[in-house]
Amino acid sequence: MNKSSRILLIEDEVQIRRFVRQALEEEGYSIVESDTMHKALEHLQETAPAMIILDLGLPDGDGVDFIRSVRLHTDMPVLVLSARSSEAEKIHALDNGADDYLTKPFAIGELLARVRALLRRNKTDAPNLEASYRFGEIEVDLAHRQVTRNNAIVHLTPIEHRLLLTMLSNPGKVLTYRHLLRAVWGNAHAESNHYLRIYVGRLRQKLEDDTTQPKHFLTETGIGYRFQP
Repeated sequence: MNKSSRILLIEDEVQIRRFVRQALEEEGYSIVESDTMHKALEHLQETAPAMIILDLGLPDGDGVDFIRSVRLHTDMPVLVLSARSSEAEKIHALDNGADDYLTKPFAIGELLARVRALLRRNKTDAPNLEASYRFGEIEVDLAHRQVTRNNAIVHLTPIEHRLLLTMLSNPGKVLTYRHLLRAVWGNAHAESNHYLRIYVGRLRQKLEDDTTQPKHFLTETGIGYRFQP
């Protein structure tokens, strides 16, 4: 991993911001700080960071809105730090483009591990797929990040899209829960099987004809899932 990676840290609580900055700088990262969404957008354009660490409760807006605006232009990793601890809040942030979510208070060791995992995953090659992939009534256009079903566009969240590509790149292969969780969310969520069940269920709702008898996104009981073209 490149230790000189620049990170944009968006946090309005001064003590937390200083604490996180010091820990990251000790690991060799270059930190750009912001305490508002407005300043963060300016820094984003000026400094071209490798990733973003973001608090959701900002004085001039909600962090989820910031994530949405970021996702219009880039796929850089976004790690949320938030006191919002409900599963619904976490899923809302992940659905709107966050890559990972860490609840306050947090251990600095875990934060650093998640930063390393996100930067490492962002540098890996994309799944080895053709420019376009078709199965059943579904067509996946990788170049334009577009999925259609019977020529109608299907909206997938960033997490759903990443999960889909991971499964498409391994047709017919049984993928364990741990493998999928690491590929989509990183090592920090390697045991969070409930996240995986939720998102596989969403793919089935959007891409299967009958969610009770799926043909493409199959469950391997006690092991994981398998994509069947």
